[in-house]
Amino acid sequence: MANVLTLVLVVWLLSVVAAGAAGIFEAAPSSPPLALLVAVVGPPLVFALVYRISRTFRDFALNIDLRLLTAMQSWRVLGGMFLALYAFGLLPGLFAWPAGIGDVAVGVAAPFVVLAMLRGAPTWRRTVTWLNIAGLVDFVGAVGTGALTSTLSLGGMADEASRASMGALPLSLVPTFGVPLWTIFHVISLLQLRRRMPLGGTAAVRPATASR
Repeated sequence: MANVLTLVLVVWLLSVVAAGAAGIFEAAPSSPPLALLVAVVGPPLVFALVYRISRTFRDFALNIDLRLLTAMQSWRVLGGMFLALYAFGLLPGLFAWPAGIGDVAVGVAAPFVVLAMLRGAPTWRRTVTWLNIAGLVDFVGAVGTGALTSTLSLGGMADEASRASMGALPLSLVPTFGVPLWTIFHVISLLQLRRRMPLGGTAAVRPATASR
């Protein structure tokens, strides 16, 4: 299963890179960015479908180490680039501020949450839950403000100033690969917490960890 999923991730990444290079994710100022929105919500929907119909995949997902999934959220600090692009006038503030601050907050908090998990803190499950909820809320806000500021047809919040396009490479990799992949990580984490899975999954749990 791991090899199959690795292949899927590679094909997915290469596909969105090729599509971004071809300009598929760019939309005219008067048109909604439908291709970009599909690229954002499509993979999590596919994950939900496969998770529901495949027990093998479901068991694999539930056995991913929750500490690893949580540590992966540290990469969200890269969202600070949105604030840098805003400072240079390349992104609108309505999108850059909430998206950038939200990503950085989640990324900075993630190592502390992992530390609480490693120490077996009594509230680690609640802490992990809130980290993942915050991460999902940040994504929803970023996608919403990104859509509103990308085109005049969605609320008239876009301006005509030249700016970096989230539909063009390399920024297109954020909504077409990073956001949906990290959304899936959030969902898997919450599913594990809902089922009160022990740290490290169900297949192999070290005694010291299982006793927490």
